[in-house]
Amino acid sequence: MSTPPVPPQPVPCVQAQPHWQRVDFISDLHLDAIEPATFDAWAQHMAHTPADALFILGDLFEVWVGDDTQDPFALQCLAVLKSAAQRMPVFFMCGNRDFLVGTALLKATGMRGLSDPTVLELAGANVANPTRILLSHGDALCLDDHDYLAFRAQVRQPQWQANFLAKPLAERQTYARSVRDASEARKQSHSHNPDFAGYADVDAHAAVAWLNAAEAQVLLHGHTHKPAVHDLGHGLERWVLSDWHADAKPPRLEVLSWQRQNEQSPTRGLCRLPLSLV
Repeated sequence: MSTPPVPPQPVPCVQAQPHWQRVDFISDLHLDAIEPATFDAWAQHMAHTPADALFILGDLFEVWVGDDTQDPFALQCLAVLKSAAQRMPVFFMCGNRDFLVGTALLKATGMRGLSDPTVLELAGANVANPTRILLSHGDALCLDDHDYLAFRAQVRQPQWQANFLAKPLAERQTYARSVRDASEARKQSHSHNPDFAGYADVDAHAAVAWLNAAEAQVLLHGHTHKPAVHDLGHGLERWVLSDWHADAKPPRLEVLSWQRQNEQSPTRGLCRLPLSLV
């Protein structure tokens, strides 16, 4: 087992605005031109959600090789993001597929970048004791995925990224395809194992360590494609976002939403909403 990375102290914090009644969280859409139905579902949600703020927790794109892309599908995605960011705050955290999203994309779309991890502080019915949710993509806490963590440590280095982004766009695209193909081949090679789900899971002890360091009660993340709620003990929880795949049987199109508690709705909080109900 690897040693969990230590979050920065203090952990960056976003304060929810007093007027926010609903906040949406999504991740792992893996938007790709070959899956137009997923894009269409996402674009509809971005245009019509009643949320007051939206947090994208990584892997919005199947692959991102630099903000200088001129791919028509990528530009279509950026137009959706820009339109949404004009209506509400849209926050973006990089994942393992789109860690090369940079300041140029954020500026072009109006999104606000997030460090991994970041605390979101939400005031509910008890304003004096707000809920602190620790947001992460989740990949850094998958301690048993040794090969990936070694790769992650390499590609998150500023010098590696600068060297990679200096390469011609076509060369970057070829490299990204090779990495994606290797990942898919690895999953296929383990498909005969009934205990192999294709994605490593977050280490519970590491999750608790991060929560304690951030003085947070809930860890909310994606990456693993295993939506669930995990009781970590001592009042701590881990909520896992769903991936999106419109062509799956049944479709996987789910938003995790926080809705403000008040005297009229004292039980509101985090809940899962199928896209048809949002």
